Amino acid sequence: MQTFHNIIDGKPVAAADGRTLDIVDPATGEVYATAPLSGPADVDAAYTCAQRAFREGWRDTTPADRMAALLKMADAVEEHGPELVEIEARDTGKPKGLTLSEEIGPMADQLRFFAGAARHLQGAATSEYMAGHSSTIRREPLGVIGSITPWNYPMMMAIWKIGPAIAAGNTMVLKPSDTTPASSVRMGELFNEILPPGVLNVVCGDRATGAAMTDHDIPAMVAITGSTRAGKAVAESAARRVTRVHLELGGNAPVVVFDDADLDAAAEGIAAAGFFNAGQDCTAGTRVIAHASVAEALAAKLVEQAADIRFSRDETDGSEDFFIPPLNNPDQLAKVSGLVSRAPAHAQVLCGGSAADGGGYFYPPTVISGLRQTDELVSTEIFGPVITVQTFDDEDEAVALANDTTYGLASSVWTSDHGRTIRLSRALDFGCVWINCHIPLVAEMPHGGFKQSGYGKDLSSYALEDYTRVKHVMSTY
Repeated sequence: MQTFHNIIDGKPVAAADGRTLDIVDPATGEVYATAPLSGPADVDAAYTCAQRAFREGWRDTTPADRMAALLKMADAVEEHGPELVEIEARDTGKPKGLTLSEEIGPMADQLRFFAGAARHLQGAATSEYMAGHSSTIRREPLGVIGSITPWNYPMMMAIWKIGPAIAAGNTMVLKPSDTTPASSVRMGELFNEILPPGVLNVVCGDRATGAAMTDHDIPAMVAITGSTRAGKAVAESAARRVTRVHLELGGNAPVVVFDDADLDAAAEGIAAAGFFNAGQDCTAGTRVIAHASVAEALAAKLVEQAADIRFSRDETDGSEDFFIPPLNNPDQLAKVSGLVSRAPAHAQVLCGGSAADGGGYFYPPTVISGLRQTDELVSTEIFGPVITVQTFDDEDEAVALANDTTYGLASSVWTSDHGRTIRLSRALDFGCVWINCHIPLVAEMPHGGFKQSGYGKDLSSYALEDYTRVKHVMSTY
């Protein structure tokens, strides 16, 4: 049985009152470790150390100093990549090959991007905007950041929070999901060999721990990646103290496929975007809206794609097959199973449709056609390996169906008509519009949505700006 710990002021510590959480391997459903169940005293200790580290030196570091630290952190991620993958796979059930190729490299790259961005802050030019007065802009760190990360990408979401916060000169307290703390704790250990004590603290716990994170006087901003429900709770709590919030929340991405699209390429790309990580991705391409003339053919091709996908428990070293992990926990398995079991009579479950045998929380790739806009499966963020297919007759209807959601994170358009891509990229009400692809991300471009998908950006220079404040300095002469 493994034992994880908090990291406060650079040291491993248990929860103050000794309470722990059981950590379950979702591939087997068995407890394999314990982690601290932190309370308000632990959160307060972490925030106090972070505040001291900020005031006593970290905020005064130069961009070059922070760049050097972030580059060392990126090197540490690469050097310990295989170890981190083993830890992540045990915690999440993820396939090791895909996790190594799709997460470790991008995580190191993202840290290196923010290392460079730390030295490229921007603002209005110093000038005389009033006669006899000179004005300049200071861009400063906010202070202490409280960060809360989800269970679908524990390692990568931690990096998305750590990179811009540290680059901007902030200190932070990071709380990973209660079900997946392992990789965050290990990265905390590695990064504390590089950063001064108190700059990066890791506190494990449950929802109550998260509430203590937001209901505290010290943090200048609370940043969360999670569900819309969780984001609203964070925003409500932070509002009582007028604390900034940075919210990357749920999604229900439309995938609009026109009759002139390359259906083979579309099916392959949509299956990858919808089934990768078992659909546990806020940008997952699971809500397909296809032209009526090609919807049946596209659905059949998606079924073919699903047949080639295997579970991560079947992975062997060196295999290049497409594997998906189990769902994270029994509640998520019950949610996905319930949504599919309640599919209306006019829907057709073309493949999958029930939990897999063999232990763990596995759910097979599932394709459901014949759905309508008002159906629960269409209006709900499924967060599982379930692709739904509905139809449209013309471009205006496609846009209306796509935008008819409370979410606004991501979308994609599949067509060979260049003019149409321009029109839809303007018309679709989502923070990202992919054209003839779905789900690629790069460090240089922002990730974040509209409406109930939240506000604030991860990645890119826009994220760095979110972790700073702007001060106007004016003097006479």
